[in-house]
Amino acid sequence: MKTKIAILLTALAGITVLSVTAAPDKIVRADLQKQGLKVATFAGGCFWCTEAGFEKLPGVKDAISGYTGGNKVDPTYREVSSGSTGHTEAVQVYYNPDVITYQGLLQSLWRQMDPTDGSGSFVDRGNQYRPGVFYHNEQQRLIAEKSMAELASSGRYSKPLATELTKLTVFYPAEDYHQDYYQHNPIRYKYYRFNSGRDQYLEKTWGEDLHPDFTQFGRGQQQKSASHEMKDGSAYMHFEKPSEQQLRQTLTEIQYKVTQEEGTERPFDNEYWDNKQTGIYVDIVSGEPLFSSKDKYKSGTGWPSFTRPITPQAVTEHSDTQFFMTRTEIRSPYADSHLGHVFNDGPQPSGLRYCMNSASMKFIPLEQMAAAGYAEQLSLFK
Repeated sequence: MKTKIAILLTALAGITVLSVTAAPDKIVRADLQKQGLKVATFAGGCFWCTEAGFEKLPGVKDAISGYTGGNKVDPTYREVSSGSTGHTEAVQVYYNPDVITYQGLLQSLWRQMDPTDGSGSFVDRGNQYRPGVFYHNEQQRLIAEKSMAELASSGRYSKPLATELTKLTVFYPAEDYHQDYYQHNPIRYKYYRFNSGRDQYLEKTWGEDLHPDFTQFGRGQQQKSASHEMKDGSAYMHFEKPSEQQLRQTLTEIQYKVTQEEGTERPFDNEYWDNKQTGIYVDIVSGEPLFSSKDKYKSGTGWPSFTRPITPQAVTEHSDTQFFMTRTEIRSPYADSHLGHVFNDGPQPSGLRYCMNSASMKFIPLEQMAAAGYAEQLSLFK
Protein backbone atom coordinates (compact mmCIF):
# COMPACT_ATOMS: atom_id res chain seq x y z
CA MET A 1 0.00 0.00 0.00
CA LYS A 2 2.88 2.38 0.69
CA THR A 3 4.11 1.76 -2.86
CA LYS A 4 0.65 2.47 -4.32
CA ILE A 5 0.39 5.75 -2.44
CA ALA A 6 3.88 6.73 -3.59
CA ILE A 7 2.87 6.08 -7.22
CA LEU A 8 -0.28 8.16 -6.76
CA LEU A 9 1.78 10.95 -5.23
CA THR A 10 4.04 10.86 -8.27
CA ALA A 11 1.08 11.35 -10.56
CA LEU A 12 -0.28 14.23 -8.47
CA ALA A 13 2.90 16.09 -7.68
CA GLY A 14 5.32 15.00 -10.40
CA ILE A 15 7.80 13.61 -7.88
CA THR A 16 10.09 10.82 -9.01
CA VAL A 17 9.74 8.05 -6.46
CA LEU A 18 12.50 5.95 -7.93
CA SER A 19 15.17 8.50 -7.07
CA VAL A 20 14.88 7.96 -3.35
CA THR A 21 17.23 10.00 -1.21
CA ALA A 22 19.31 7.67 0.93
CA ALA A 23 19.57 8.51 4.59
CA PRO A 24 23.06 9.08 6.03
CA ASP A 25 24.70 6.18 7.77
CA LYS A 26 23.11 5.44 11.12
CA ILE A 27 25.21 5.34 14.26
CA VAL A 28 26.40 1.78 14.80
CA ARG A 29 24.06 0.07 17.27
CA ALA A 30 26.93 -1.12 19.41
CA ASP A 31 28.14 2.46 19.79
CA LEU A 32 24.69 3.53 20.95
CA GLN A 33 24.69 0.89 23.69
CA LYS A 34 28.18 1.97 24.79
CA GLN A 35 26.72 5.42 25.46
CA GLY A 36 24.78 3.90 28.36
CA LEU A 37 21.54 3.75 26.38
CA LYS A 38 18.99 0.98 26.71
CA VAL A 39 17.29 -0.65 23.74
CA ALA A 40 13.68 -1.66 23.10
CA THR A 41 12.06 -3.17 20.01
CA PHE A 42 8.48 -2.49 18.90
CA ALA A 43 6.27 -3.00 15.85
CA GLY A 44 3.51 -0.52 15.18
CA GLY A 45 2.72 -0.95 11.50
CA CYS A 46 4.61 1.14 8.94
CA PHE A 47 8.07 1.70 10.40
CA TRP A 48 8.31 5.16 8.82
CA CYS A 49 5.57 6.28 11.19
CA THR A 50 6.71 4.32 14.24
CA GLU A 51 10.29 5.52 13.91
CA ALA A 52 9.12 9.13 13.62
CA GLY A 53 6.91 8.77 16.68
CA PHE A 54 9.68 7.45 18.91
CA GLU A 55 12.41 9.80 17.71
CA LYS A 56 10.31 12.77 18.81
CA LEU A 57 10.25 11.59 22.43
CA PRO A 58 12.57 13.16 25.03
CA GLY A 59 15.32 10.77 26.04
CA VAL A 60 15.28 8.82 22.75
CA LYS A 61 18.67 9.05 21.04
CA ASP A 62 17.78 7.09 17.91
CA ALA A 63 15.21 4.74 16.42
CA ILE A 64 16.22 2.33 13.67
CA SER A 65 13.74 0.87 11.21
CA GLY A 66 14.04 -2.83 10.46
CA TYR A 67 12.51 -6.29 10.42
CA THR A 68 11.97 -8.95 13.09
CA GLY A 69 9.72 -11.84 14.09
CA GLY A 70 10.24 -13.98 11.00
CA ASN A 71 12.43 -16.76 9.67
CA LYS A 72 14.25 -15.24 6.68
CA VAL A 73 17.88 -14.34 7.37
CA ASP A 74 18.79 -10.74 6.47
CA PRO A 75 15.62 -10.06 4.43
CA THR A 76 15.13 -7.21 1.98
CA TYR A 77 12.23 -4.78 2.01
CA ARG A 78 10.81 -6.40 -1.11
CA GLU A 79 10.85 -9.82 0.58
CA VAL A 80 9.28 -8.60 3.81
CA SER A 81 6.61 -6.54 2.08
CA SER A 82 5.54 -9.64 0.15
CA GLY A 83 4.44 -11.18 3.45
CA SER A 84 6.39 -14.40 2.84
CA THR A 85 9.18 -14.03 5.42
CA GLY A 86 7.16 -13.96 8.64
CA HIS A 87 8.88 -10.71 9.62
CA THR A 88 7.06 -7.54 10.59
CA GLU A 89 8.24 -3.97 10.14
CA ALA A 90 9.67 -2.85 13.48
CA VAL A 91 11.91 -0.27 15.11
CA GLN A 92 14.69 -0.52 17.68
CA VAL A 93 14.62 2.39 20.09
CA TYR A 94 17.76 3.54 21.90
CA TYR A 95 16.85 5.61 24.93
CA ASN A 96 18.24 7.18 28.10
CA PRO A 97 16.47 5.47 31.05
CA ASP A 98 17.25 8.50 33.23
CA VAL A 99 14.93 10.54 31.00
CA ILE A 100 12.27 8.09 29.83
CA THR A 101 11.45 4.59 31.08
CA TYR A 102 10.41 1.45 29.24
CA GLN A 103 6.90 2.08 30.61
CA GLY A 104 6.96 5.48 28.94
CA LEU A 105 7.95 3.97 25.60
CA LEU A 106 5.06 1.49 25.83
CA GLN A 107 2.60 4.29 26.53
CA SER A 108 3.87 6.04 23.41
CA LEU A 109 3.52 2.84 21.36
CA TRP A 110 -0.15 2.44 22.34
CA ARG A 111 -0.75 5.99 21.09
CA GLN A 112 0.90 5.32 17.73
CA MET A 113 -1.06 2.35 16.38
CA ASP A 114 -4.12 0.11 16.71
CA PRO A 115 -3.17 -2.68 19.16
CA THR A 116 -6.38 -4.62 18.36
CA ASP A 117 -5.53 -5.21 14.68
CA GLY A 118 -3.35 -8.29 14.30
CA SER A 119 -3.78 -8.50 10.53
CA GLY A 120 -2.07 -5.29 9.53
CA SER A 121 -1.99 -1.59 10.27
CA PHE A 122 -4.55 0.83 8.83
CA VAL A 123 -4.17 0.76 5.00
CA ASP A 124 -1.21 -1.64 5.15
CA ARG A 125 -2.52 -5.21 5.36
CA GLY A 126 -0.73 -8.45 6.10
CA ASN A 127 1.32 -9.98 8.91
CA GLN A 128 4.30 -7.89 7.81
CA TYR A 129 2.53 -4.93 9.45
CA ARG A 130 1.26 -6.67 12.59
CA PRO A 131 1.81 -4.90 15.94
CA GLY A 132 4.21 -6.35 18.47
CA VAL A 133 6.36 -5.89 21.54
CA PHE A 134 9.64 -7.81 21.24
CA TYR A 135 11.13 -7.92 24.72
CA HIS A 136 14.88 -8.17 25.27
CA ASN A 137 14.84 -9.52 28.82
CA GLU A 138 12.55 -10.72 31.58
CA GLN A 139 12.21 -7.25 33.05
CA GLN A 140 10.79 -5.90 29.79
CA ARG A 141 8.43 -8.87 29.50
CA LEU A 142 6.95 -8.28 32.95
CA ILE A 143 6.51 -4.56 32.35
CA ALA A 144 4.95 -5.15 28.91
CA GLU A 145 2.54 -7.77 30.26
CA LYS A 146 1.37 -5.39 32.98
CA SER A 147 1.01 -2.48 30.56
CA MET A 148 -0.95 -4.58 28.06
CA ALA A 149 -3.27 -5.90 30.80
CA GLU A 150 -4.01 -2.36 31.94
CA LEU A 151 -4.65 -1.25 28.35
CA ALA A 152 -6.97 -4.21 27.70
CA SER A 153 -9.04 -3.44 30.80
CA SER A 154 -9.17 0.32 30.20
CA GLY A 155 -12.41 0.13 28.19
CA ARG A 156 -10.82 2.16 25.41
CA TYR A 157 -11.28 -0.56 22.79
CA SER A 158 -14.31 -2.58 21.75
CA LYS A 159 -12.10 -5.45 20.55
CA PRO A 160 -9.46 -7.49 22.43
CA LEU A 161 -5.78 -6.69 22.02
CA ALA A 162 -4.05 -8.51 19.18
CA THR A 163 -0.54 -7.24 19.83
CA GLU A 164 2.17 -9.88 19.74
CA LEU A 165 4.37 -10.21 22.85
CA THR A 166 7.45 -12.20 21.89
CA LYS A 167 11.06 -12.48 22.95
CA LEU A 168 13.36 -10.78 20.47
CA THR A 169 15.59 -13.19 18.58
CA VAL A 170 17.23 -11.07 15.89
CA PHE A 171 16.62 -7.62 14.41
CA TYR A 172 17.65 -6.74 10.86
CA PRO A 173 18.04 -3.00 10.08
CA ALA A 174 16.16 -1.94 6.96
CA GLU A 175 17.79 -0.43 3.91
CA ASP A 176 19.33 3.05 4.29
CA TYR A 177 16.59 4.82 2.36
CA HIS A 178 14.01 3.75 4.97
CA GLN A 179 15.95 5.28 7.87
CA ASP A 180 14.63 8.70 8.99
CA TYR A 181 12.27 8.60 6.03
CA TYR A 182 10.04 11.24 7.57
CA GLN A 183 12.96 13.69 7.58
CA HIS A 184 14.46 12.96 4.18
CA ASN A 185 11.19 12.57 2.28
CA PRO A 186 8.74 14.82 4.18
CA ILE A 187 6.21 15.33 1.35
CA ARG A 188 5.85 11.63 0.57
CA TYR A 189 5.78 10.77 4.25
CA LYS A 190 3.06 13.28 5.14
CA TYR A 191 0.97 12.28 2.15
CA TYR A 192 1.24 8.59 3.06
CA ARG A 193 0.52 9.15 6.73
CA PHE A 194 -2.56 11.31 6.15
CA ASN A 195 -4.05 8.88 3.65
CA SER A 196 -3.37 5.89 5.90
CA GLY A 197 -5.96 7.09 8.43
CA ARG A 198 -3.56 6.58 11.33
CA ASP A 199 -3.81 10.05 12.86
CA GLN A 200 -7.57 10.23 12.48
CA TYR A 201 -7.93 6.93 14.35
CA LEU A 202 -5.55 7.96 17.14
CA GLU A 203 -7.25 11.30 17.72
CA LYS A 204 -10.64 9.61 17.92
CA THR A 205 -9.39 6.87 20.26
CA TRP A 206 -7.28 8.95 22.65
CA GLY A 207 -8.68 12.48 22.42
CA GLU A 208 -6.99 14.85 24.86
CA ASP A 209 -4.90 12.01 26.27
CA LEU A 210 -3.03 11.51 22.99
CA HIS A 211 0.02 13.59 23.90
CA PRO A 212 0.83 13.23 27.64
CA ASP A 213 4.24 13.72 29.21
CA PHE A 214 5.69 10.30 28.44
CA THR A 215 8.59 10.85 30.84
CA GLN A 216 6.18 10.63 33.79
CA PHE A 217 5.33 6.94 33.30
CA GLY A 218 7.21 4.52 35.53
CA ARG A 219 8.38 7.30 37.84
CA GLY A 220 7.64 7.67 41.52
CA GLN A 221 7.28 3.93 42.05
CA GLN A 222 9.00 2.51 45.08
CA GLN A 223 11.85 0.45 43.77
CA LYS A 224 11.84 -3.01 45.23
CA SER A 225 15.01 -4.45 46.65
CA ALA A 226 17.16 -6.29 44.15
CA SER A 227 18.88 -8.28 46.88
CA HIS A 228 16.72 -11.36 46.41
CA GLU A 229 14.30 -12.80 43.87
CA MET A 230 10.64 -13.60 44.48
CA LYS A 231 9.25 -16.72 42.81
CA ASP A 232 7.18 -14.62 40.41
CA GLY A 233 10.09 -12.31 39.61
CA SER A 234 8.34 -9.28 41.12
CA ALA A 235 11.38 -8.28 43.16
CA TYR A 236 13.07 -7.16 39.94
CA MET A 237 10.06 -5.81 38.07
CA HIS A 238 11.09 -2.19 38.64
CA PHE A 239 14.83 -2.78 38.66
CA GLU A 240 16.53 0.06 36.82
CA LYS A 241 19.96 -0.63 35.43
CA PRO A 242 22.51 1.94 36.63
CA SER A 243 23.77 4.50 34.12
CA GLU A 244 27.04 3.95 32.29
CA GLN A 245 28.72 6.49 34.55
CA GLN A 246 27.52 4.65 37.66
CA LEU A 247 28.60 1.29 36.25
CA ARG A 248 32.08 2.60 35.47
CA GLN A 249 32.34 3.86 39.05
CA THR A 250 31.14 0.66 40.72
CA LEU A 251 32.56 -2.06 38.44
CA THR A 252 36.20 -2.92 37.92
CA GLU A 253 37.63 -2.57 34.43
CA ILE A 254 37.27 -6.29 33.68
CA GLN A 255 33.76 -6.45 35.20
CA TYR A 256 32.63 -3.60 32.95
CA LYS A 257 34.30 -5.09 29.88
CA VAL A 258 32.67 -8.49 30.41
CA THR A 259 29.15 -7.46 31.45
CA GLN A 260 28.69 -4.37 29.27
CA GLU A 261 30.93 -5.03 26.26
CA GLU A 262 30.58 -8.84 25.94
CA GLY A 263 34.23 -9.34 26.81
CA THR A 264 35.93 -12.52 28.05
CA GLU A 265 38.34 -12.78 30.96
CA ARG A 266 41.47 -14.92 30.88
CA PRO A 267 41.10 -18.64 31.70
CA PHE A 268 42.68 -19.85 34.95
CA ASP A 269 43.22 -16.19 35.89
CA ASN A 270 39.85 -15.24 37.32
CA GLU A 271 38.28 -15.28 40.76
CA TYR A 272 35.95 -18.29 40.71
CA TRP A 273 37.28 -20.81 38.20
CA ASP A 274 38.56 -23.03 41.02
CA ASN A 275 36.22 -21.92 43.81
CA LYS A 276 34.99 -24.94 45.79
CA GLN A 277 32.95 -23.14 48.48
CA THR A 278 29.24 -23.80 48.98
CA GLY A 279 26.91 -20.97 48.04
CA ILE A 280 25.34 -19.15 45.09
CA TYR A 281 26.58 -16.92 42.30
CA VAL A 282 24.63 -13.72 41.61
CA ASP A 283 24.74 -10.99 38.95
CA ILE A 284 27.45 -8.44 39.80
CA VAL A 285 25.18 -5.57 38.68
CA SER A 286 21.72 -6.46 40.01
CA GLY A 287 22.32 -9.22 42.54
CA GLU A 288 19.82 -11.56 40.86
CA PRO A 289 20.61 -15.25 41.62
CA LEU A 290 22.14 -17.14 38.72
CA PHE A 291 23.95 -20.37 39.65
CA SER A 292 24.44 -22.69 42.61
CA SER A 293 27.68 -24.31 43.74
CA LYS A 294 25.77 -27.63 43.69
CA ASP A 295 25.77 -27.44 39.89
CA LYS A 296 29.38 -26.24 39.51
CA TYR A 297 31.97 -28.69 38.20
CA LYS A 298 35.58 -28.70 37.08
CA SER A 299 35.46 -28.47 33.29
CA GLY A 300 39.18 -27.95 32.73
CA THR A 301 38.53 -24.81 30.70
CA GLY A 302 39.74 -22.31 33.31
CA TRP A 303 36.36 -20.64 33.70
CA PRO A 304 33.62 -21.36 36.28
CA SER A 305 31.34 -23.95 34.68
CA PHE A 306 27.87 -25.16 35.66
CA THR A 307 25.52 -27.88 34.44
CA ARG A 308 22.47 -25.63 34.81
CA PRO A 309 21.29 -22.29 36.22
CA ILE A 310 19.40 -22.06 39.55
CA THR A 311 16.12 -22.06 37.60
CA PRO A 312 15.44 -22.08 33.85
CA GLN A 313 14.24 -18.47 34.17
CA ALA A 314 17.42 -17.33 35.93
CA VAL A 315 19.20 -16.66 32.62
CA THR A 316 18.26 -15.79 29.05
CA GLU A 317 19.69 -17.20 25.82
CA HIS A 318 20.69 -15.21 22.74
CA SER A 319 22.23 -16.06 19.38
CA ASP A 320 25.84 -14.87 19.12
CA THR A 321 27.34 -14.82 15.62
CA GLN A 322 30.60 -13.04 16.41
CA PHE A 323 33.97 -14.38 15.27
CA PHE A 324 32.46 -16.23 12.30
CA MET A 325 30.70 -18.82 14.46
CA THR A 326 27.27 -19.29 16.00
CA ARG A 327 27.13 -19.69 19.77
CA THR A 328 24.45 -19.38 22.45
CA GLU A 329 25.14 -16.38 24.65
CA ILE A 330 23.90 -16.35 28.26
CA ARG A 331 22.71 -13.09 29.85
CA SER A 332 20.97 -12.16 33.08
CA PRO A 333 17.23 -11.39 32.69
CA TYR A 334 17.03 -8.07 34.55
CA ALA A 335 20.44 -6.40 34.47
CA ASP A 336 20.96 -7.86 30.96
CA SER A 337 24.61 -8.51 31.83
CA HIS A 338 26.69 -10.66 29.52
CA LEU A 339 27.61 -13.77 31.53
CA GLY A 340 29.16 -16.22 29.07
CA HIS A 341 28.00 -19.02 26.76
CA VAL A 342 26.42 -22.46 26.99
CA PHE A 343 27.79 -25.49 25.15
CA ASN A 344 26.63 -29.06 24.57
CA ASP A 345 29.77 -30.77 25.90
CA GLY A 346 28.88 -30.88 29.60
CA PRO A 347 28.34 -33.86 31.90
CA GLN A 348 25.10 -35.76 32.25
CA PRO A 349 22.27 -35.54 33.03
CA SER A 350 21.96 -32.13 31.35
CA GLY A 351 24.83 -32.54 28.91
CA LEU A 352 25.32 -28.78 29.10
CA ARG A 353 28.26 -26.61 30.09
CA TYR A 354 27.40 -23.09 31.18
CA CYS A 355 30.80 -21.46 30.77
CA MET A 356 30.64 -18.21 32.74
CA ASN A 357 32.94 -15.28 33.45
CA SER A 358 33.86 -14.75 37.10
CA ALA A 359 33.83 -11.00 36.44
CA SER A 360 30.10 -11.05 35.73
CA MET A 361 29.22 -12.63 39.08
CA LYS A 362 29.54 -12.25 42.84
CA PHE A 363 29.77 -15.31 45.07
CA ILE A 364 27.64 -15.44 48.24
CA PRO A 365 28.86 -18.12 50.71
CA LEU A 366 26.18 -20.34 52.27
CA GLU A 367 26.67 -18.91 55.76
CA GLN A 368 26.14 -15.35 54.46
CA MET A 369 23.14 -15.97 52.21
CA ALA A 370 20.39 -15.23 54.74
CA ALA A 371 21.99 -11.99 55.89
CA ALA A 372 22.54 -10.95 52.27
CA GLY A 373 18.84 -11.43 51.44
CA TYR A 374 18.98 -14.87 49.84
CA ALA A 375 17.16 -16.89 52.52
CA GLU A 376 14.79 -18.27 49.88
CA GLN A 377 17.72 -19.91 48.05
CA LEU A 378 18.85 -21.76 51.20
CA SER A 379 16.36 -24.51 50.27
CA LEU A 380 18.72 -25.42 47.42
CA PHE A 381 21.16 -26.89 49.94
CA LYS A 382 18.75 -28.88 52.08
